[in-house]
Amino acid sequence: MKKLLVVFLLVFAIFAFAEVKNPDTIVDLTIGEPDTLDPHQAYDTASGEVIFNVYDNLLEYKGSSLSEFLPRLAEEVPTADNGLITDNGKTFKFKIRKGVKFHSGNELTPYDVEYTFERALIGNPGGGPIWMLYEVFFGDYFSLKSAVKGLTGHSWSELVDPETKEPVNDQAKQILLDFYKKYIDSKVEVDGDYVVFHLAAPKPYFLNIIAQGSSWGAILDSKAAMGLGLWDGKADGWWKFHDWKKEDSPLYAKEIGSGPYELVTWDRTQQKVTLKAFDGYWRGPAKIKNVVIWGVDEWSTRKAMLEKGEADIAYVPVQYLDQVEGNPDLEIIKGLPSVSITAMNFNWQVKPDSPYIGSGKLDGNGVPVDFFADKNVRLGFIYSFDYKKMINEVLNGFGELVPTALPKGFLGYDDNLPKPKFDLAEATKYFKRAYRGQLWRKGFKMIILYNTGNSSRQKSAELLADSLKKINPKFNVEARGVQWPTFLDARKNGKMPLYIIGWLADYPDPNNFIYTYYHSDGDYGHYYGEKYAKFANAPQAFFGGKSLNQMILDASSELNPEVRQEMYVKIQEFVIREGIGVPLFQPVGVRVHRKWLKGWYPNSIRPGDDYYKYSKSE
Repeated sequence: MKKLLVVFLLVFAIFAFAEVKNPDTIVDLTIGEPDTLDPHQAYDTASGEVIFNVYDNLLEYKGSSLSEFLPRLAEEVPTADNGLITDNGKTFKFKIRKGVKFHSGNELTPYDVEYTFERALIGNPGGGPIWMLYEVFFGDYFSLKSAVKGLTGHSWSELVDPETKEPVNDQAKQILLDFYKKYIDSKVEVDGDYVVFHLAAPKPYFLNIIAQGSSWGAILDSKAAMGLGLWDGKADGWWKFHDWKKEDSPLYAKEIGSGPYELVTWDRTQQKVTLKAFDGYWRGPAKIKNVVIWGVDEWSTRKAMLEKGEADIAYVPVQYLDQVEGNPDLEIIKGLPSVSITAMNFNWQVKPDSPYIGSGKLDGNGVPVDFFADKNVRLGFIYSFDYKKMINEVLNGFGELVPTALPKGFLGYDDNLPKPKFDLAEATKYFKRAYRGQLWRKGFKMIILYNTGNSSRQKSAELLADSLKKINPKFNVEARGVQWPTFLDARKNGKMPLYIIGWLADYPDPNNFIYTYYHSDGDYGHYYGEKYAKFANAPQAFFGGKSLNQMILDASSELNPEVRQEMYVKIQEFVIREGIGVPLFQPVGVRVHRKWLKGWYPNSIRPGDDYYKYSKSE
């Protein structure tokens, strides 16, 4: 009887195991593909998800928390109590873990950490994430070029020839050498087994900025980096490594990390990234040996693969959620908190060669390059979007309306501020005022891009186009889908007159949204063009003579939370009045995966999945 029972249990176990398809592999179906795998250039979640799994940072978040940390490549989380945060919060020390191997076989040293952050400060690609490091290390300067100008009195173009990337003369070379030694090399230093960071001012969110999930805090293998032709770690010639195009970086499609997974391939034709477990990982090899992150833009294909068990995880737009509900093989988790905003943003000065502005004139066949520099145009567009329809019918209620691009729950959020409103009569009023009535009489044509596969952004663009057509038949807008890298390139190069895009917090502080969206040097504000920069730097009576940019900087450094709250409310009042972009919704998260996937946990700031924690079983 016992033998029969054992045989039965063995057969049952084999049968149960066989039910789990590909137990050593996870297939994760997303949309799009990474923009770049260079941690200092990557600034999107598709890139960030890969970087998260192939690199390690000094710290990681503790589970789902956004404020508690655990050590990763550092042996201990710095605090004032343990003596690793000193100088009134301006100096942070990290003891670097021994015995960690990079994928190359090289051993991690404190110098790798110093090299990583100095390479970031030197490289500082335009529109990339390194502005956050400049914020904490330089205070008043948010880029290398602004720091060079402010601290040496010479603009970058006065010192470096744009063609040769060499100093224009010996005096310029000495200025650049002195700048590196005084202002770059001094920010991050090795002290025995420790790495010491020197901040310009206390920043309570510094640890958030560099924690796991922030690609710009991922630690590089310095020897491997130099072997690939990246910065050689020397002062002489450092300027040649500044602001490379993403495709020119040797890390565009390579990785030199120490994380739980190694990059096998990035197949651009299929939008497919393949990873394998790193056997020498310092925390022990991952349970799942292979990971495929596959950009499948067509929803019906993702749905079929998920239902057949050919995929373990799939991006399910909330408008299609009812198509998978009731499937006993799937786990659906609803109501997840988000720290993101999807917003509509305006470019005040489009590049003249943009293919998305038609004739480039106000003649009914296009829009002028400075179309959105007109406040009446901006407000007309803001009143033309049906926010409630978007949330209720497209998102099936999985979204919230917020006043500005600041998520609910953050310091500075005020539910009493006016929320965006769909009002075609108000929209008509502003459109008739624009260009002294010429816009209303002549009409316009333009193209709004969305990234293919992102059905909510597609629907947003289509809703807006439909409303504009109802307001005036001469208002013609085409919603056009393009691949994610194409979308990002069009935005970066100033070609899009209007774009709908989301922002996932880099760190859980209001500055990460207010600065990003509304400061003219912010990651999104930067793309509003020179006319916006002039506006944002102009003194405003609303702020007692201060500029919008200065108010944002003042709020970021204010230590009294009550005063800071008031400052952010004031900034948002101005933003609403001037129509500087508009939030379409704050998403409410939904997660769908096969029930055999074990180990998933929520963390609203993580750029994707933490595959190291996963296993597969019935």
